[in-house]
Amino acid sequence: MATPNKEVVGKLNSFLRGEISAVETYRQALDKVTDPAIRSQLQSCEQDHEQRIQLLRARITELGGTPDQSSGAWGVWAKLLQGGGNLLGEKTALQALEEGEDHGLNDYRKELDELDGATRTWVESTLLPSAERTHGALSSLKRTVH
Repeated sequence: MATPNKEVVGKLNSFLRGEISAVETYRQALDKVTDPAIRSQLQSCEQDHEQRIQLLRARITELGGTPDQSSGAWGVWAKLLQGGGNLLGEKTALQALEEGEDHGLNDYRKELDELDGATRTWVESTLLPSAERTHGALSSLKRTVH
């Protein structure tokens, strides 16, 4: 087993907490959305986040670290944001989800230079394209809801 690089494992755990928070937030939104087409797209986005959780946990373990199990402080903020969105309707809920997607995508991009070469390449080839697809799907969905 590799000796853990605490800084890299810490960055990956930060990504992991964001992904866990995203799943929690999508589940909240899915509890409120009734339109079958919107639900289907949100479920697809949630599954993408679930897959990134599994990939991050495996990578953290591979590096000798211990994967975080909860979303932490980011999850509390996201739940509050999404809870407010749910009270105001689907469009606002989608906007809150998109803000979360923006945050996650920006985190991946801005933290790349803080990673070792192999992990950076892994994030760029595995996590970042998936995060960009999810972000794009949600942005498109938000534009279609009136």
